[in-house]
Amino acid sequence: MLNADGGGYSGKDVACSQGHPARFVDTRMKEVMTVLGRVEVQRAYYHCRVCAAGVIPKDEVLDLEGTSFSPGVRRMMSRVGSKESFEEGRKDLEELADLVVTAKQVERISEQTGAEAQQLFDSPSARSADTVVPFQPAVKLYIAYDGTGVPVVRRETEGRASKQDHGQAKTREAKVGCVFTQTKVDAEGYPVRDEGSTSYVGAIETADAFGPRLYAEARRRGLDHAQSVIVLGDGARWIWNLAEEHFPDAIQIVDLYHARQHLAELAKLVDGPSGAEWKSWAEARYQELGQGKVEFVVGALMRLKSGKSEGQHAIEKATGYFQNNAERMRYAEFRHQGLFVGSGVVEAGCKTLVGLRLKQSGMHWTIRGANAILALRCLDLSGRWEDFWESRTAS
Repeated sequence: MLNADGGGYSGKDVACSQGHPARFVDTRMKEVMTVLGRVEVQRAYYHCRVCAAGVIPKDEVLDLEGTSFSPGVRRMMSRVGSKESFEEGRKDLEELADLVVTAKQVERISEQTGAEAQQLFDSPSARSADTVVPFQPAVKLYIAYDGTGVPVVRRETEGRASKQDHGQAKTREAKVGCVFTQTKVDAEGYPVRDEGSTSYVGAIETADAFGPRLYAEARRRGLDHAQSVIVLGDGARWIWNLAEEHFPDAIQIVDLYHARQHLAELAKLVDGPSGAEWKSWAEARYQELGQGKVEFVVGALMRLKSGKSEGQHAIEKATGYFQNNAERMRYAEFRHQGLFVGSGVVEAGCKTLVGLRLKQSGMHWTIRGANAILALRCLDLSGRWEDFWESRTAS
């Protein structure tokens, strides 16, 4: 059936990609691995003298340019490559589909497909202000984002110092964002995330590059039509800088559990992990924090004293943290409005999107490879896998 067209012969001359006439030379065979096994495909071969390059129209029609794997096989390779190690993916393809490929081929195809997926996320149409919203207007639209380290090959951290010691860094930060909606609260007044409403974006890139990516996803999800927009994050400065730039009218909330963690770590440092007082001191601050009484927390911090310079510096740093984020910590008010006050969704996203695939034992990534796999995983976890392949086929 594939060869019923005589190789796709289109006359003595066809136009090359640059518009030059390419002359027919002969018909050539190519072995292709398909989902149904290996086949030989007959293709008319043309040559452009100006470009000094071959032109094979049938390869373009069948989406076989530069590859001996059919689109269906490449889809399967990309699927397993996005979910497990390339070696495990190779084994699964052989066991489940009788497709014998190498781990390197799974890696190469996965990264190629992931690069195409990145283009989908980064395309002008994806970031256009005219993006069509495929969802009902959200009652509450949440935007949460965070960063997590990805182990990379040594050359990707050249000139970057480690945060833990004075050596070279071993990881690069992947920024992960999620967008989800909330329509209702439960019987006790706690917010309930809309089922299947979470979508993800992620990449190893600067905050300046990540901001437009996150903004485009929020727009796709109905940012302009939401009744309320809420940004959730920890106290990192880059998070709130992006919120001010891209979501200036959003309600900003610091994750309650990060705030509690700051208090617990400080109390342990000042009193000692085996001290008798830090737990009761921290518990009292938790109560004040839960009531939105940030000024009470700040006052308690100012009364703390440490005999060590390290402890005193930590007290001053924590005091500044709570002072700077006071309006983002009015938890009693936020709960009264039925809002989420924790960023657990994006933290779970960091583990699922990044941790389960990119942080397995012994893995070290190039930034290009990690971002390609992240793009595939974002498609899958956001429910856009089928959309991507349909749009790719159409193009």
